[in-house]
Amino acid sequence: MSSRIAVFGTGYLGATHAACMAELGHEVIGVDVDESKLAKLESGEVPFYEPGLDEVLKRNIANGRLRFSSSYEEAAEFADVYFIGVGTPQKKGEFAADLKYVDAVIETLAPLLRRPAVILGKSTVPVGTAQRLAARAKELAPAGAEVELGWNPEFLREGYAIQDTLHPDRIVLGADSASSERVEQVAREVYAKLLAEGIPFLITDLATSELVKTAANAFLATKISFINAMAEVCEAAGADVATLADAIGHDVRIGRRFLNAGIGFGGGCLPKDIRAFMARAGELGADQALTFLREVDAINMRSRTRMVEVAREAVGGSLLGSRVAVLGAAFKPDSDDVRDSPALNIAGQIQLQGASVSVFDPKAMANSRAIFPTLTYATDIEEACQGADVVLVLTEWKQFRELNPNSISGQVREKRIIDGRNCLDAARWRAAGWEFHGLGRK
Repeated sequence: MSSRIAVFGTGYLGATHAACMAELGHEVIGVDVDESKLAKLESGEVPFYEPGLDEVLKRNIANGRLRFSSSYEEAAEFADVYFIGVGTPQKKGEFAADLKYVDAVIETLAPLLRRPAVILGKSTVPVGTAQRLAARAKELAPAGAEVELGWNPEFLREGYAIQDTLHPDRIVLGADSASSERVEQVAREVYAKLLAEGIPFLITDLATSELVKTAANAFLATKISFINAMAEVCEAAGADVATLADAIGHDVRIGRRFLNAGIGFGGGCLPKDIRAFMARAGELGADQALTFLREVDAINMRSRTRMVEVAREAVGGSLLGSRVAVLGAAFKPDSDDVRDSPALNIAGQIQLQGASVSVFDPKAMANSRAIFPTLTYATDIEEACQGADVVLVLTEWKQFRELNPNSISGQVREKRIIDGRNCLDAARWRAAGWEFHGLGRK
């Protein structure tokens, strides 16, 4: 059975969710206030890079199941289920999340709801937000108590968003006791095809559903910063962090995933989400419980500084006047997202220390130029490496991992490479005559 769905917000989360809900057979309208973004989507163009999303988008626009609009009135009249997929960025000058976009959806949508409706939040929000929004929606809506709100957090990995939406490892739904039956019924209808696959469906209260996403991100951030701290110790002790990670990763209680030492995490989620988690814990009087996240954040930022130091040492103690090739600008491969990107941050720091920096990334060049217009941007790997005193691999794109050392030996001034993601075959590069350095590696 298909549902009529409105998705508010057509950024990374909202556009992906809208297209995938249509792919599941629902009738979907995506809503945004950004007319230029809507125009792109309506023409079948995804305003960001996500593998496979353009095909899903075009297919469902063509079959009539997916359309886009800036009209809340149109969406309110059309749909019975309303998803909130807008951003919750970090507030300027503080750690807390800015909820103005989430609040704006409720403030604009709720007064238009004249019949029973279910609102499902997907945005990552501080715990307690859903309860407040549920009360506000009932207060504003002509349908009153017949407007019910649940929270259904997203767990998308950039580069795998289609897979994570259509075949998630779990579905979490939060609802308060008064509305849980109706909210669960609607969610089961929306996700019927997924539930038929046997995907775990966890029903919780609102607060727990909000905490699931922030707790998951905090755990992943902690694991990444832990192995980066171990990389520092390994370098000091003459040990090898990759072998260490393999050895401890065999312990089923630990696991090997997310134990790849390097320049740390970035993107639009992990950094701002753990900071918002700390801020919210402080508001709740539980700030002491999350003080360890301050060190997680500090280790992550220190990983970037360490990479700059390693690059400086590699070229003789000063970056002034040196030429540095940076391979990678996106915060991770298979994405054009440069929000809080360690790669771009490191490139900027190196330039500030007097180096000439040439950057290449397969997908993130336009977004990088918008943030760091003073960096030099190359059209391919060979151009980026022209005359380089050192090459830095800062995003683990497949074409960088599989790069033949001999293909750029003739371009560089000095055959030096620093693997900021521990994704290269060190023996292969050394055999080709390169001076190779991996973070935390022997």
